[in-house]
Amino acid sequence: MSIISFVGAGPGDPELITLKGYRKLHEADVVIYAGSLINLALLDYCKDGAELYNSASMNLDQIIDQMEASIKENKNVVRLQTGDFSIYGSVREQIEEIKKRNLEFEFIPGVSSFLGAASSMQFEYTVPQISQSVVITRMSGRTPVPERESIKSFARHQTSMAIFLSVSGIDNVVNDLIEGGYKKSTPAAVIYKATWPDELTIKGTLENIAKKVEDAGVKKTALILVGDFLGKSYNYSHLYDPTFTHEFRKGIEND
Repeated sequence: MSIISFVGAGPGDPELITLKGYRKLHEADVVIYAGSLINLALLDYCKDGAELYNSASMNLDQIIDQMEASIKENKNVVRLQTGDFSIYGSVREQIEEIKKRNLEFEFIPGVSSFLGAASSMQFEYTVPQISQSVVITRMSGRTPVPERESIKSFARHQTSMAIFLSVSGIDNVVNDLIEGGYKKSTPAAVIYKATWPDELTIKGTLENIAKKVEDAGVKKTALILVGDFLGKSYNYSHLYDPTFTHEFRKGIEND
């Protein structure tokens, strides 16, 4: 039986798609891809003769209609989404319409850009005694954000933050972060197209990051990262401490 497979394309580097996602993409008869967002080099994985549709020029009904027509022709469909579609993937509306038409579907997760950014910059969001939580959010824009989830309200926790879809309004973001509780000296970074060949990383603090981003001309396709996890302070975890015992290792007693 044919099926619709939602596949996370990864953050940009075409080799960062999962093995399962690659296999589904390679075997698909029909691929509906987010052309304005994904690395088009991923389409090289498609088999000869696969039907390719760029959803950037399609509305919701057109996308679902194409899926249904393909399934009725017993063709396997891949809906190739950017990064990992579980974050700002706009998949809920697609799934609700698919269910109405009784079409079979599955999810194959990908690698989010906030994880790709961490790997590119070689840091960890959760540093012992510095931060053990990550807030993933966005500024309010054409798609509103509930007031209880405003950047300013999250800022009072002063935890690690990955802010999507907001670099065009970075001045407002910085003002909200500072008003919410972060110090102006808090480390900040903006990473443009993480893991892509033209990746660009801009580092600074909340006091100067907006100006640096403006000077670099970055206006979209970038993540804003904020928090002391980007700074020089760190602590080692207990996990590999020789005196720390757990189920798989006995501790070494100090004399």
